[in-house]
Formats: sequence, C-alpha cells, structure tokens
Amino acid sequence: LKCASHRCGVAVASAALARAMGFGDSPKEAWVEAKDGQEEFAVLTLPDGREHKIKILKPRIGEELFLDIRDLHAKTGCFTFDPGFTCTASCISAITYIDGPKGICLYRGYPVQDLCAKAEVLECAHLLLTGELPNAEQQVKFEVEIKKHMLVHEKIKSMFQNFTISAHPMAIMVAVVGGLSSIFSELNPADSTHRWLACTRLIAKVPVLACMAYKTSIGQPIMYPKANLSFAENFLYMMFGTPLEEYVVDPVAAKAINAFMILHLDHEQNASTSTVRIAGSSQANPYACIAAGVASLWGPAHGGANEAVIKMLEQIGKAENVAQFVADVKAKKDGVRLMGFGHRVYKNYDPRARVMKGLCAEVLGSLGVQDPLLDVAQELERIALADEYFVARKLYPNVDYYSGIMLRALGIPTSMFTVMFAMSRCVGWVCQWNEMVSEKQMRIGRPRQLYAGTEAREYQAAEKPQDVNPKLVRAGSTHLAPGPGDFTIEQTEREKLADSKNRRSSSFMVDVGDSYQR
Repeated sequence: LKCASHRCGVAVASAALARAMGFGDSPKEAWVEAKDGQEEFAVLTLPDGREHKIKILKPRIGEELFLDIRDLHAKTGCFTFDPGFTCTASCISAITYIDGPKGICLYRGYPVQDLCAKAEVLECAHLLLTGELPNAEQQVKFEVEIKKHMLVHEKIKSMFQNFTISAHPMAIMVAVVGGLSSIFSELNPADSTHRWLACTRLIAKVPVLACMAYKTSIGQPIMYPKANLSFAENFLYMMFGTPLEEYVVDPVAAKAINAFMILHLDHEQNASTSTVRIAGSSQANPYACIAAGVASLWGPAHGGANEAVIKMLEQIGKAENVAQFVADVKAKKDGVRLMGFGHRVYKNYDPRARVMKGLCAEVLGSLGVQDPLLDVAQELERIALADEYFVARKLYPNVDYYSGIMLRALGIPTSMFTVMFAMSRCVGWVCQWNEMVSEKQMRIGRPRQLYAGTEAREYQAAEKPQDVNPKLVRAGSTHLAPGPGDFTIEQTEREKLADSKNRRSSSFMVDVGDSYQR
C-alpha cells in the first residue's frame, strides 16, 4: 500500500460519499462521511506494477479503518490470506461495539457495565433485538411472551431420556437445540413474524433446556419454570429446585445470574457468533444455526475458558505458589499455561472483567462462601499486572478469570459453566442471525484457501495382499476402539516416529512462516 498522507502507507483519492449511517440505524450503511466530506482510498501496487484502488470504510464510532476488498480478486486476480480472520470484517453490524485498545464494550450504544448495574436481562435482550430499551408497557409484553415460550415440547423433553447420566451437558445442548428445528420446521426466514418467533422462542427455551440438561446429567427430575419468577430467578429454580420442597431463590444469587447473563449476551463477531452467521448464510433453519453456535462455544479456547481458569487455579493450589507458577509461565514450561488473561480484541482491561471481579467478591461475601481459589486468583492478578512481561504483552484479566469462582459459589458445577455461557450468548446469536437476514447480508460464507498439497497425479491401483480375509476386515471395523494392526494405531505410530526424529509430519508443501500464531 503506497503512502501519500498516512503512516500506514495509504494513498488517498477523493469522491463524494453517498450516504452515512446514524448509530442504531440500518447496519447496511456501515461507513460514515469522512471529516472532509470525501471518500478515501488506499492504493495497492502489485508486483507487476498494476495499481488497485481500495475504498476505505469507517465505522460510525471508533478509529479503525477497513479496506473494502470485495472486488480484489475480480480486478487483480489476488486473494488475501488471514488465518483466524484476525484482520477481516465478515459483516456489517449495529448490535455491539468493542474498542479493544480502550477497553470499551457497548450494547446498542450503552456501556455493558451500566446495563449490569441498572437493567434486567430481558430488558437487554429487547435492546439487542430491537435497538432500543423497552418502555414499561413494552417490557411487560416482552416478558409475557418470553415466559409463554418457556414451555418445551414434549417430544423435545423425551429426548433427554436417551442421554446417559454421564453425558456432558454441552453434548446434550447441541442435540436438543438442533432438535428444535424438527418441531419448528415450517419457519420461513423471509417472513418477519417467523423470524421474531424464532428469536423469542430460542431466548426463552435455551435456559430451560440448559437446566433440563443439568438435571438429566445428575439424574434428578426436571423442573418447569414459574410465571411469577424473573428470568434469572427461574433459572435458579429450575437448576436447584426439586419436587420435595419449595425452593426459595436467594436475591443475591438472582442478581449475580442476571449480571452474568448480561455480560455474556453478545460480543461482536467471535467464533461462535461467526459460526451462527456462516450457518445462517446457507439459509439453514435458525434452530440448527444456534446449535452450530453451541458446538463452537463448547471448545476450551472459547466458552470453556472459565473452566480452564478453575483448573489452573487448582493446579497452583495456594497463593504462595503463584510466584513459581508465574516464573514457569514466563519460562514457557511444558504443561503450564496462563488462563483467563488476554483477549483477541481487548488490549486493555476487559470492562466485563471489572464487573465480574466486583460481582464475585459481592457474591462470596453475601453468601459467606470461603473459596481458597479466590485468594490464588487475586494474588496471580496482582503479580501479573505488576510484571513487565505481562504488561508489555497487554495480558490483562478477561471476563472468564473470576466468573468460574462466582459460579462455584452459587453451587453451579464446572460442567455447567459453558452451558451458562451458551444460554446467555443465545440472545446475541439470534440478534446477529436476525440482523443478517433482515438486512439481506445473506451472501453465503465461502472462504478461500492457500493450497499447500500435492500437485496433480494419476491414480495407480495398489496390489492387494493375497492373505487378507475380507470378512475379517469388515468384522474388525466394528470395534469400538482400534486394536493392534488397525489403521488408526499404525497411523498414530507413524506420526509419533516423525515427531521423535524432529521431522514435520505436516503434509504442507508451502511454508508461510508462523502466520497462524501472529
């Protein structure tokens, strides 16, 4: 990119901008008028001397610049290479704004920490869905409709009978959320009524399904929600209530669940949200799209991060062991990883983490819970934030760092941590899906690849050994686990042998350096 007026090497050309987006308006108009009323372009110079003008798009707020490369291949024959999409915007959205360097997170313009302190979770759900907080009448109507949809179809309920008692709740969630598409298969995404129904049904049903998954995993009877309880109170009732006695919801616990859900409602284009959008771009049933989001969230690098923090703190054991742990992290000792610090977007203290830290202390204090892991977490944070090694790398606590300790204090088991995340983020997923469809951003997701495999070659049939009994081969394929001589075992041994000789077992024939770690 040639530089005419910017340090980054941008050559600027000008033409009148046709339109500008007002915040909260249609996200189709994601760029705003430049300060001088002119469009800006970057000029890309190719190795053969050709030049290509790239329009610069600017968001409604923030200082980022986006290079519009939608016509790059058509006009230059080139593609871009960006593993993990760290520098690529895949869509236009007006739902959540994040400024990573400044540590800002806004839901439709409202700071998330303000919403946690003042709002109810269903207020925020209405905000994300419609763009505005509800008035008193709208809030009542919205809550009534959500509670109406909290009943689960008996066919879906019967699915829980088929899961083993040891089944992970997230495995159950993937199945039953996808199963909703069999009940609501008539949905037409082009019909706005159908879309709103899908959104409200999912917001209502996913927390109920989450509690059903937990009850199934521990062998207890399923509890149904109550109309006189709030959204957060109903979750606690369905989690911990039993038919034996009346369960009284602790207001401190309800406040904590309400804030936890608000903090996790949406977070721009993360892995699971992008998964929902890509699935939706094929015009798939929205319940199947949300199930895809649940599957993506399940991973320890995403929704399972707070569970990983708990395991790390348990590994450290005591506050006096923190200094040695930090030294091992800095020395990159095998098996030692710092969890709950750093974020792909935030290069400052995650604003959600500040709220969660205070919430954690409030919950443990109000409930009289003494968790030794809190002392370990606080000492680790203190040492890390004073260490230049972590400060230089902009490694600050994220929202997952204290959330696990708070959930433990509420009696929520570790296996349910990611499910808690999923039921909260479901609100953001349906909002993102609805925005994508309603704003006609339905171009199907189809990334390209940098091919690094073998060149074209002819097929040559291998000679089959004469002493192989076809019946034995077929019988062996039914084994639940591979045994000696099976393909899986032999292939694993080949990879181990290659690794022991410091030979790359990768089939890549093109080396692009450490781009996947950048």
